[in-house]
Amino acid sequence: MAGINKVILIGNLGADPELRYTGSNQAVADLRLATSRRWRDKDGANQEDTQWHRVVVWGRQAEQCKEHLSKGRQVFVEGRLQTRSWEDRDGNKRYTTEIVAQTVQFLGGRGGGGGSTDAPPPPGDRDAPFGNDMPDDDIPF
Repeated sequence: MAGINKVILIGNLGADPELRYTGSNQAVADLRLATSRRWRDKDGANQEDTQWHRVVVWGRQAEQCKEHLSKGRQVFVEGRLQTRSWEDRDGNKRYTTEIVAQTVQFLGGRGGGGGSTDAPPPPGDRDAPFGNDMPDDDIPF
């Protein structure tokens, strides 16, 4: 029996999308997405937890993200979870877990408007990793 690998997120961009092209001229964009949850603790104090997610978008959809999205914009992302590894310049093995987007929907948020775009699944290989660390202490909105 095959497993299910599906991720659905709604959050705000922590930075403008970063767009680059692979050696075969395939567009790829890196999105940094923050999701937050809020609750009251047992003492009645308001609490908040923000999680950061690395989202990778391929093809024309990546170019559309770069054209229409900016820091603070709210987006809906649907895709699959993927973990990759590589060696850094010092020869250390590094890992990153990311969401490979199949659908990105632009929601109201900053910049207004909305829209969506679907893209076929990305190719299986990646040229190089994006940045190594996600911000964990600054909320983009």
